[in-house]
Amino acid sequence: MAGLFVTALAALTFAGASPAMADEVGLDEYDFRILGNVQLDGEPLEDVLLVIEGNGFDVEVETDAEGRWAVGVPENGDYSVTLDEETLPEGIAVIDEEGLDDTPNVRDVTIGPSGSTVANFFIGEGERNTVSLADQVLERVFNGLNFGLLLALAAIGLSLIFGTTGLSNFAHAELITFGGLMTLLFGSILGMPIWIAIPIALVLSAALGWVNDAALWRPLRARGVGLIPMMIVSIGLSLAVRYLYQYFVGGGTSQLPGATDSTLSIGAFGLSWIDVGSMAISIVVLLAVAYFLLRTRIGKATRAVSDNPSLAAASGIDVDRVIRIVWVMAGGLAGLSGILWAYFRPGVSWDMGFQILLLTFAAVTLGGLGTAFGALVGSLIVGFFVEMSTLIIPADMKYVGALIILILVLLLRPQGILGRKERIG
Repeated sequence: MAGLFVTALAALTFAGASPAMADEVGLDEYDFRILGNVQLDGEPLEDVLLVIEGNGFDVEVETDAEGRWAVGVPENGDYSVTLDEETLPEGIAVIDEEGLDDTPNVRDVTIGPSGSTVANFFIGEGERNTVSLADQVLERVFNGLNFGLLLALAAIGLSLIFGTTGLSNFAHAELITFGGLMTLLFGSILGMPIWIAIPIALVLSAALGWVNDAALWRPLRARGVGLIPMMIVSIGLSLAVRYLYQYFVGGGTSQLPGATDSTLSIGAFGLSWIDVGSMAISIVVLLAVAYFLLRTRIGKATRAVSDNPSLAAASGIDVDRVIRIVWVMAGGLAGLSGILWAYFRPGVSWDMGFQILLLTFAAVTLGGLGTAFGALVGSLIVGFFVEMSTLIIPADMKYVGALIILILVLLLRPQGILGRKERIG
């Protein structure tokens, strides 16, 4: 399995060495990026030249057939994006209808803490598209539900691992990333149909969970290593694997097949079919997990081990076998979460799991440590709050708001929403 892991990453390396498309320049070379699209009366414009300048750096890029473009830049800060009007169709120019801007073909942008920014050029008269507050709320409700569900897939596995072993596994983020990378390998690089690539990625993710426990965590448990040293080991493992990903696949972002799917109009905003499918898949999988925990013998044994491992062992339950099953399930759920996260962002990158690791821990803590259903509730709350908060705070700060909610809830209920009070002493 370790050889397969290295081979898969090597395949990603060779694929990542191919030349960039005309609409993507420097994404593999730099961590910061500027992106956008160019449209004329709602229709994409191809082969339009844009010049990006700032911080002693300049680069040129052309739009693709869908009017999109993206460039990587070496550092954050202020940049100017200039659309070359000579490359527009004959008789077309960028015009400021209000007459207040002498250079409407230039956009000044700033790359903030998020590491990226957008510069769009929508050319043509048309009608100004305004979105009512009700439609904005409805849009964020859908996005919050989608984000909360995919976050729950990762959080439930993390919570079950904590409940059965007491381990706070910081390397869980790399299990999330692994699912996206394997889907990219089999679906994009090897050209397999996506409906075949995703199941392969999920099987490999579950296998990686098994390898994690068999090769590392079970031997450490057998040696009687304490929980704090094991947590530190998980942090080191997370850093090592994350930068191993970067070494093999680079620092850029790659799209999975179908990431630019058409939209399904609901109200005044567009909800993609991928969003609908993502929510449906998440709900079905979460219902299956609930059935497993509540109705099956292994599920009941898992809950018993989570409640009291010593008593479960005394009752005849094979605790090591239960923990191994939990690791396999956690790996598969994390892999699926990574795939859906890659479509939600969209894109696959070397640190995509790390980007939501803190929110995953927040969801687990908010719902109640060690409880799968608490992790689900906490994830939905975090997902909704993250998306709804953008109505009143900048999008770059939306993750901070979720952590503030976590602090406030724990001040009132330290054990979490569905957690049990623990007696100390």
